[in-house]
Amino acid sequence: AQNVPNSDWEKKVTEYFKEKLKENNATNWVPSLNDVPVHYLKPNSLVKFRCMVQDMFDPEFYMGVYETVDPNTNARVLHFGKYRDVAECGVSYTIYITQAVTSERQTFYCVPVPGESAWVKEIVLNPQFYAYISANQARVSPSTSYTPSRHKRSYEEDEDMDLHPSKQKEQHMGNSHYCGGDIHGCVEPKRLETEASAGHHLISPNCSPPLDLNFPLPGEKGPACLVKVYESWDSFKVNDVLEVYGILSVDPVLSIVNNEERDSSALDPMECMDTAEEQRVHSPPASLVPRIHVILAQKLQHINPLLPACLNEEESKTFVSNFMSELSPVRAELLGFLTHALLGDSLAAEYLILHLISTVYARRDVLPLGKFTVNLSGCPRNSIFTEHIYRIIQQLVPASYRLQMTIENMNHSRFIPHKDYAANRLVSGVLQLASNTSLVVDETQLEQGQLDTTGVHNVTALGNLITWQKVDYDFNYHQMEFPCNINVLITSEGRSLLPSDCQVHLQPQIIPPNMEEYMNSLLTAVLPSVLNKFRIYLSLLRLLDYSISDEVTKAVEEDFVEMRKNDPESITADDLHRTLLVARFLSLSAGQTTLSRERWLRAKQLEALRKARLQQQTCVNGNEL
Repeated sequence: AQNVPNSDWEKKVTEYFKEKLKENNATNWVPSLNDVPVHYLKPNSLVKFRCMVQDMFDPEFYMGVYETVDPNTNARVLHFGKYRDVAECGVSYTIYITQAVTSERQTFYCVPVPGESAWVKEIVLNPQFYAYISANQARVSPSTSYTPSRHKRSYEEDEDMDLHPSKQKEQHMGNSHYCGGDIHGCVEPKRLETEASAGHHLISPNCSPPLDLNFPLPGEKGPACLVKVYESWDSFKVNDVLEVYGILSVDPVLSIVNNEERDSSALDPMECMDTAEEQRVHSPPASLVPRIHVILAQKLQHINPLLPACLNEEESKTFVSNFMSELSPVRAELLGFLTHALLGDSLAAEYLILHLISTVYARRDVLPLGKFTVNLSGCPRNSIFTEHIYRIIQQLVPASYRLQMTIENMNHSRFIPHKDYAANRLVSGVLQLASNTSLVVDETQLEQGQLDTTGVHNVTALGNLITWQKVDYDFNYHQMEFPCNINVLITSEGRSLLPSDCQVHLQPQIIPPNMEEYMNSLLTAVLPSVLNKFRIYLSLLRLLDYSISDEVTKAVEEDFVEMRKNDPESITADDLHRTLLVARFLSLSAGQTTLSRERWLRAKQLEALRKARLQQQTCVNGNEL
């Protein structure tokens, strides 16, 4: 209002909020749609949302500047349409289109990060998190959760509380419940309310049939949002993970196209070109799918709230160097923890650590470099062992999903996203996941049966994901490649039907009489502060750079030639590539960003032990390999 048209007021707004959000951990006090139900938030207020871009809609035009005339006084007022869905004027006011300036914005359909672990949502609400950070004398600014000092009331209740103090007292009493800091099973009352709200509103009275929020994974909860971006939207793409700060828009007028009894004359004539299905999907009820008009947006390197959002800042470098100084004992503790989880098998635990810190660091032509899919064979069939292994991984990584490879799931699940041209949207599939998600494929569930056409396509898609780190989305008339970076762990009884980079055969050293009790006690015994160190360790090492000096490269080449001389048939180029990968992640797991002679020899030793175990298994069971 203080600026005339064509000024740089938009830049001033962005700069103002950018500076304000840097002050005194202001980001922690902006309410998050990930944690607070929509009806608890005031319309047109500043909110944040941590999300994945599930789909991109067509750009939309809006009135950037428009003029209204008061019919009573003929007073003319200039308005700005940015950060709004509905024009700001009285019922009988006239809007002068001739004075309007048309602008463009991009709409993204965003969903909560698929498979996001419960500890990511809850950890900043846990006082032990702050105790851990204080103990390490490193200040971290978690970028992923809302930490209010009290329960957020719905904005309609504020006046009611003033009129009825007894209600305020009752609510205060209700909010005083405390969960004792148990990070494994604790869910705050607000969390329960958020989930109940999400589930309750899936069926809206204004739309029939029920609106599909298009979550990639089954059973997901949380809001989907239409995120409207005003600048630099070309830098965002489908499957990117973003944190956005913007203005919440939940105007009931936005739901008009979903009302079956609506007056068609109330709609913009231009919108009539859209099909009814497209209108329903692109203009869902704002109570179900709120709109966020973005002021600031950033791609997230990771979603681990225990790490600084950006590791390049000076303050973050201090945090990293402090943590790296205590890396060795953390690795030793994690190795011991995973060894117990894998029933005393320390070799399998070593490879699991290497797998969990692996990431695609580059692509050479079509070949993804850095992927390290592990097939953990020798798992008991139809046992709860694999389920508990997944539960442990879930406690360590920020996002994960367990895919039970049954005939039923293969034949009836939707793995590959496809384009619905009638609704003009991308229908999600199980393999539409954010980067660095851990996908655990449980092949021990597989039984004899017949795969139909869908099942064959799904298995093929899984194989392509593992081999090429890409998913071919189905656009009916053609397929489009979407590169990805998914850590795949396959648990199987024998060798997996799916391809893998490395097969490790499990050799249990202990057989617990009660597997359920053993695994539960393992998770209960680990201290929350130690668990947090494991989480930082695995996320941080994925982000480190790595290189091999010319001197070491020459030594490795000479070593490879020597090994080929001794046994030309058993050493192949694939073996060299795999050993180099093992050496890479072995070095990173020790906090070393360059390959040393010592780590190369250790990688060769691990590979020799792994191969010897597979050969031993072949002798026991001839058709194993």
